[in-house]
Amino acid sequence: MVTMHLLLKRLDFPEMKFSLYFLGYADAASAPTNPVDRIVWTFGQKATIELTHNWGTESDPEFKGYHNGNSEPRGFGHIGITVDDTKNACERFERLGVEFVKRLDDGKMKGIAFIKDPDGYWIEIFDLQTIGKVTLGAS
Repeated sequence: MVTMHLLLKRLDFPEMKFSLYFLGYADAASAPTNPVDRIVWTFGQKATIELTHNWGTESDPEFKGYHNGNSEPRGFGHIGITVDDTKNACERFERLGVEFVKRLDDGKMKGIAFIKDPDGYWIEIFDLQTIGKVTLGAS
């Protein structure tokens, strides 16, 4: 059985007060144990996204938050992630109290959903069984 992981690697930079999180789907058992080789392996994985956490923003009362790209002025709007089953994923998000921007059966593009992460960024949720029909039906 192959164990797939979302968090592939975390790198902390205390002197600069930030952390990098590398997210993706990979067989963690195939990752090298040598720290330098593990970083190279992490950067070489397909469809990996790197997220940066700037330390202290979560407890700084003066921090106004980041722009999410979906309000004016509009910019980069969201990331998308493939799941095995969109309906099951959405049911899990519902149980966890995740905020939805668009539920699975809302709007013109049925079969995809949008949720918000804790900072208000949008994440599109879709699966390979339905995404082809969803996107062709929207064009």
